[in-house]
Amino acid sequence: MICFSFFALPCSQASGQEIPIFDAHVHYSQPDWSIYPPEAILKLFDQAGVKWGAVSSTPDDGTVRLFEHAPDRIVPFLRPYRTRSDMSSWTQDLSILSYVEKRLQKGIYRGIGEFHLPADQAQSEVVKGFGRLALQYGIILYAHTDDAGVEGLLRSYPKVRILWAHAGMSAPPETVSRLLDKYSMLFVELSIRGDIASANQLDSKWKTLFLRHPDRFMVGSDTWITSRWESFVTIHENYRHWLNQLPREIAEKIAYKNGLRLIVKP
Repeated sequence: MICFSFFALPCSQASGQEIPIFDAHVHYSQPDWSIYPPEAILKLFDQAGVKWGAVSSTPDDGTVRLFEHAPDRIVPFLRPYRTRSDMSSWTQDLSILSYVEKRLQKGIYRGIGEFHLPADQAQSEVVKGFGRLALQYGIILYAHTDDAGVEGLLRSYPKVRILWAHAGMSAPPETVSRLLDKYSMLFVELSIRGDIASANQLDSKWKTLFLRHPDRFMVGSDTWITSRWESFVTIHENYRHWLNQLPREIAEKIAYKNGLRLIVKP
């Protein structure tokens, strides 16, 4: 088993042990700060069995604050929103590109995103700039978009690793499978997908897809609103219900190994 030096990775797991989680979709935005200080967030991580988290925030100060509190557990991603008002206009706002360029000089970020991308904006000058920066820094683009939008990114920036938030939110497993078969630089995050398991029973089509592409998926909580933190432990309990229905080796990949591998610079 490969063990990464970037984090303290458990190099062996006895069959009865609880699988650790790499949460690939955490936000720690301004409304959270007064209710959940960093030590409270790390306590929730511990309660949920989450050893590492990929974090982006609006504004970015939240991510930096968490990273400084626990640099061995927090993987910073740079969300391009200075305020929530940027969410609807960022693709046409060149000042966003300047902001991202400047923040990346901190040298701590493993990706740009999560960003919300209309499918017809994949060729905007700002997005092109993100593609250039991703290549320059060897980092990931983390996109919340539909299947047309993610395919636009994959075609436009074929050498950039793309992390697809929510598997497109509603894309069926057949669509996800087609894109994974076609694009080797696509990786998929699975938060807020109620169709993967029903009554804790893993859907057969998703199970087939996980068995076909075990190296391409990871789980996440998506704490997009403060109230999501109240469900943080339950979210990860629900993941474990269906992860336990997969072969242990594949469950470990989806739970944490894929996340750790993806964030390590090539």
